Amino acid sequence: MSDQTNKTILFAFRGDPMCFVHVLLNALDMQEKGMDGKIVIEGEAVKLVPEMSKEGHFLNQLYVKAKGKGLIEAVCKACSAKLGVTEAVLAEGLPLVGHIAGHPSMAQYINEGYQVITF
Repeated sequence: MSDQTNKTILFAFRGDPMCFVHVLLNALDMQEKGMDGKIVIEGEAVKLVPEMSKEGHFLNQLYVKAKGKGLIEAVCKACSAKLGVTEAVLAEGLPLVGHIAGHPSMAQYINEGYQVITF
């Protein structure tokens, strides 16, 4: 199931953990079903990285699972800097990406055959 219709990238902008849980669940579900589902953490959502990485946070287990499976494609470089989480993102070993003015480029992923869904 690797044709172009099964390539989806989830751009998460909202910093609401109750919204982000759906990003993690859907990316993991896609991967379990043989689809190519990836996550880009953008905007306010970058502030979730240091929170989710803490043991005991309700998103920690899903986050660790998604991270371990390589589903987190990118974290916005500009937003991480602006919101003061660059060091936390780097400490987690996540890729800081800034194709366009410090932000990940949706066009790049579309050119690679991904369908973009925003949260």
